[in-house]
Amino acid sequence: QVQLVESGGGLVQAGDSLRLSCAASGLIFGNYALGWFRQGLSKERERELVAAISWLGDNTYYSDSAKGRFTIARDDAKNTGYLQMNTLTPEDTAVYYCAVYQAVSRVPLTTESAYQYWGQGTQVTVSS
Repeated sequence: QVQLVESGGGLVQAGDSLRLSCAASGLIFGNYALGWFRQGLSKERERELVAAISWLGDNTYYSDSAKGRFTIARDDAKNTGYLQMNTLTPEDTAVYYCAVYQAVSRVPLTTESAYQYWGQGTQVTVSS
């Protein structure tokens, strides 16, 4: 049974940093691309892909809001992915989800429908 478990969320102040972790089990993590998504409380805010990394780690994607502040990483030996978030703002407040899909050639990291397994999410709240 595949399981993804996020951790590291919490309540922080604007300007602070957080590192989210995504612990995977039940699969060969190194064969999967990893993405971090987020969804805010407002119903008008759609789920957004914040960052993603290919199964080899040689290709990454960052949303415009994440560029320069967030860094995605993976440690296949530990079956764990990470999202380092710096200079957080209240606009980053959301539930953050990690998701993976098995590496298939020519499927862009930004293809949300490709992600096969999802975690339960971790809440990040940034106060002003």
